[in-house]
Amino acid sequence: MKKLILIIFLTIATFTVFGQTQNQTSGWFMLLNSTKFSDKWGMHLDVQLRSADQLDYLRNVLIRPGLTYYINNKSNVTVGYLLNTTKTEVLGSADIDLVENRIWEQYILTHKIGSIFTTHRFRLEQRFIEQNNGSEVFSQRFRYFFRLIQPLKKQTETFSKGAFLALQNELFFNVQHKDQLSGNFFDQNRAYLALGYRFSKKVDIEAGYLNQAINGANNYTLNNVIQLALYTRF
Repeated sequence: MKKLILIIFLTIATFTVFGQTQNQTSGWFMLLNSTKFSDKWGMHLDVQLRSADQLDYLRNVLIRPGLTYYINNKSNVTVGYLLNTTKTEVLGSADIDLVENRIWEQYILTHKIGSIFTTHRFRLEQRFIEQNNGSEVFSQRFRYFFRLIQPLKKQTETFSKGAFLALQNELFFNVQHKDQLSGNFFDQNRAYLALGYRFSKKVDIEAGYLNQAINGANNYTLNNVIQLALYTRF
């Protein structure tokens, strides 16, 4: 655990040392649901609301449904679609509203490290991104995500109720047509630490701090995010 925290800290620190850094503050809300239809098939859905800098207005709405196949009780694959709307308010001018459509595929693996419940997620995205001039850019992005949950009370093999700490990190890489976006292979990093409570096997709620470090075309952006998340499983 200490080594993982050190790796995340060094990744964030890199953005503050090199290049011009822009700091932002925002709030994100996430609803993440997984529903099983049978032993092998299920549905994924997450809905996210993200504010602009300084919590000024609602900037992004993301809706991400998907169809999941459960390989076994520790791994699954999902194929889905995402709609991402972005609103930018411009002083003295009309708002700018842009749309991004994505197709995405992912593989999830879960296991335990001692008392820690661990999740790895590998996701590939095909992105169709609307530009300010009305054109559309196509790009592919790869994401690797890990999440650690440490219950605060001693648990059995499963974790069905109680408070927990959550630590996660996600790396983003532009693997195709990066020159049409920021020009960088390494896109961004998201490090997150939260305190949560599991009400049952079906419901978690958590609140925490997320540091989003974005490797832009002309500068680095450090977005300090207060995040509230609700997880449901049916």
